[in-house]
Amino acid sequence: MTFLDRLVDNCERYADKVALEFLEADGSSGRGVTYGQLEEAVRKTMAYLQEKGVKKGDRVALQLPKGLPFILLHLAVMRLEAISLPLNPGYPPRELRYFLEDAAVELFFADAAAAVTVAPLPDEMESLEEVVPVKSTDSFLAQVVTYEAARQPLPRDPDATCLMIYTSGTTGRPKGAQLSYGNLTANLDALHEAWGWLAEDRILHVLPIFHVHGLIVALHGALNAGATALLLPAFEAEVALEAMEKEQCTVFMAVPTIHRRLVEAANAGEVDLSHMRLLTSGSDRLPDDLFAQFQETFGHTLLERYGMSETGMLISNPLNGERRVGSVGLPLPGVEARIVDPETEAPLPDGEVGAVQVRGANVCKGYWRRPEKTAEAFTEDGWLRTGDLGLREPDGYFTLKGRSKDLVISGGYNVYPPEVELVLAEHPGVDASAVIGCPDPEWGERVTAVIIPEAAGTLNAEEIIAFCRERLVNYKVPRRVVFVDSFPRNALGKVQKARLREQVCDE
Repeated sequence: MTFLDRLVDNCERYADKVALEFLEADGSSGRGVTYGQLEEAVRKTMAYLQEKGVKKGDRVALQLPKGLPFILLHLAVMRLEAISLPLNPGYPPRELRYFLEDAAVELFFADAAAAVTVAPLPDEMESLEEVVPVKSTDSFLAQVVTYEAARQPLPRDPDATCLMIYTSGTTGRPKGAQLSYGNLTANLDALHEAWGWLAEDRILHVLPIFHVHGLIVALHGALNAGATALLLPAFEAEVALEAMEKEQCTVFMAVPTIHRRLVEAANAGEVDLSHMRLLTSGSDRLPDDLFAQFQETFGHTLLERYGMSETGMLISNPLNGERRVGSVGLPLPGVEARIVDPETEAPLPDGEVGAVQVRGANVCKGYWRRPEKTAEAFTEDGWLRTGDLGLREPDGYFTLKGRSKDLVISGGYNVYPPEVELVLAEHPGVDASAVIGCPDPEWGERVTAVIIPEAAGTLNAEEIIAFCRERLVNYKVPRRVVFVDSFPRNALGKVQKARLREQVCDE
């Protein structure tokens, strides 16, 4: 039984129960959708997509706001054995075009406000057949409601790709991680067991749904359990706290940046969150001080976990048991994790820092049309090289000790320096650049561009930031720019970013 089978069962069992409620920006009640209505709307959306020619294996891109049209299209695409490709609504045309071309997308749904900028693409791209603007939830529903609900059988091949999430790499070229029905189901089964999901749960959903954390962990997790997801269009700390209390929510998932804002919110000491049973933190390391502050402020211990776009969740502190500060916890059911020597890949004894490798039914099948990158990512016996460094304690708890490849995590989002450096190299006033992450109390890390200018005094930080903002999604744009005369380099001329961080981050 796959996640989609379970969702259909939930739609029958809990037909009159609210599955999704789209709260207003101020946290007040909004549109509610029952499980029965969700199933009917998904089937109608399937018929709508079939008329547009969507078939098995097609890639359908969704660059839409967090709302019902995105969810209906995403579920309908997977039900048709096509591949859902969620995209950040903040991607500028340059980045967007890369994803559409690389994935050979056939059909692209875009927010109507942005669709005008991509309308010419079908004439310029061989695979792309149509760009469909989505003006609003009501306008979309008015289109699909006229269709007779599709009766297509549920997908039966667990190894078929149903979701593609792009993740960046050291080359600066993002790769499409292919997640199968089996991958999603294995991860949901593991989380259902580890986190004790209940049909009675009510999750306040504040995360974006184009991302693994918000989509397959939070949203899929709720639907898989027959629970209710209350979705806020954007995060505001005071609004989120009031909504958790008013709506008697039981589950909340977020990144450290959000948790810090909750602790610092004006109403943090006034809300009663005693009804909450599970508050998780992920996508970046949870600082020790925030772990303690959250306990002191709200009386709850955050549950830190570890996952990747390629795998969903991998390791988690226990629901019942020690939630160890600084640790990401124990491998989830069905997941194997080990620490190996970075050079020889021989397993290391407990307590020694090495490379983290994982294996399990939740791990993706590889990267879209990148066999060489897939081969680099996996060992011959199926272990995924995560690129992270860590250690295993004698009692099985894992602690992450850093990241290889100089990955920067800002506000829970992965930023690979080569992506930003490639953009900076296009600026005529930049002779050389190095992008690093500097510690930041709010964002975890601050994307920092260190630049050697072509000529002294010819550039300023505002100009560089504006240049990047036109070409990169917001979270990749440097928040700080530092100008230097030279970089610290090793004997081979490679920039020593560790030394650079020491020089720049403490200024």
